[in-house]
Amino acid sequence: MFNKATYIARREQLRKELGTGLVIMPGNHEAPCNYKDNTYWFRQDSTFLYFFGLQREDMVGVIDCDSGIDYIFANDYDIDDIIWTGALPSVSELAASAGVDNSADMKSLKTMCMKAIAKGQRIHILPPYRADIRADLSDWLGLDIKAVDAYISIPLILACVKQRSVKSEEEIAEIEKAIATAYNMHVGAMKMAMPGRYEYELAGFMEGEAWKGNGPVSFPVIMTIHGETLHNHGHNHRLEEGRMLVMDAGCETPMNYCSDITRSVPVGGRFNERQRAIYEIVLAANLEAAHVTRPGITYKEVHTAASKVLAEGYKNLGILKGSVDDIVANGAHSLMMPHGLGHMMGLDVHDMENYGQINVGYDDETRPSQQFGLASLRCGRRLQPGFVITDEPGCYFIPALIDKWHAEGTNKDFINFDELEKWKDFGGIRIEDDILVTDNGARVLGKPIPKSVKEIEEVMAQ
Repeated sequence: MFNKATYIARREQLRKELGTGLVIMPGNHEAPCNYKDNTYWFRQDSTFLYFFGLQREDMVGVIDCDSGIDYIFANDYDIDDIIWTGALPSVSELAASAGVDNSADMKSLKTMCMKAIAKGQRIHILPPYRADIRADLSDWLGLDIKAVDAYISIPLILACVKQRSVKSEEEIAEIEKAIATAYNMHVGAMKMAMPGRYEYELAGFMEGEAWKGNGPVSFPVIMTIHGETLHNHGHNHRLEEGRMLVMDAGCETPMNYCSDITRSVPVGGRFNERQRAIYEIVLAANLEAAHVTRPGITYKEVHTAASKVLAEGYKNLGILKGSVDDIVANGAHSLMMPHGLGHMMGLDVHDMENYGQINVGYDDETRPSQQFGLASLRCGRRLQPGFVITDEPGCYFIPALIDKWHAEGTNKDFINFDELEKWKDFGGIRIEDDILVTDNGARVLGKPIPKSVKEIEEVMAQ
């Protein structure tokens, strides 16, 4: 945990932003894997962590904006629990560590909710993303489970987004700890990426390195020689010379701040001519995005700047044709990058996505596009100092998508489908860094992880 003063200040800021009402913030329960006593690794709800910082399961935080009082509701462990867990702090001790003076058992929470509703006090909740929490809210609020959404509070969502989007110095330090571990994950896996090994060996190594940093991976590792499948979680392929290996992986710190890094390397350690040609294009787009990122620009504009670098590179290879501006305006380059440039990152690897992506990545000024590729940009809004975002351009030769566009004549004025046919066996490449928007620009966070052709070949030769 941070110092309790951090959590007190966060709750006070939220209280001022909302003005009135009762905010209910459930923590998570343990989740059974294949039977009740065999659970998945416990992951606390990120909003609860942000405002209360407590890692114990079965807790609920309440912020009363009208009285100025905060509460923690949970049941103390009894002797039947302690046999299995050992002695643990009481609920009141845990609450005090987060700067909360008032704690009570779970029965008291329903009583508080019923009293608040009876006197007409507004109830604020966030969109529940787990069925067990939705059922809890139904019980506490005395509602049919389908009626819970009536209490979802847009003012609470927007207040949380406003607050959590700007990372403090202590948060940035935590993210850089996660990137330091990701450095070990990626550099170690690069050295292992030799013909004859299997993807699962490298994925397993990465998970082990994450735990060496005292936290789990921040999302299931993507480790694949079939990078044309954007989120390929299968790890059963044997590494073969001539294939590019996409490694998209990050980890969490013990406080659950995340890293999200992608590197793409040639199996065997040496880029061939085709691999180098595509890799240099994607790397140039990655570097351009970091270069133009600054406060006041929208990330949609940064996406467009990176897209123009990609389009120029593909045009030089003869894959695309025509004006670069026209290529990008019509989305022809999105055939090779059908996703957005990046997303917010922090306590969640896709930060605050449970609030609704439209509320996190967009606002009244900047709205999502309907154009293929650009429509998948998770963050398009105007940037502010303290935002942490991913910069992850890619190039993917997806045979089924190429065939579909060819058959339909999609963007035929800008795509040389005869030339593109030669690349259908290539796979894919993605390069991703985590970047901080500073007062006058941006910086890539953490120890630099090898990404130039020279750096990667040198590391893989070791």
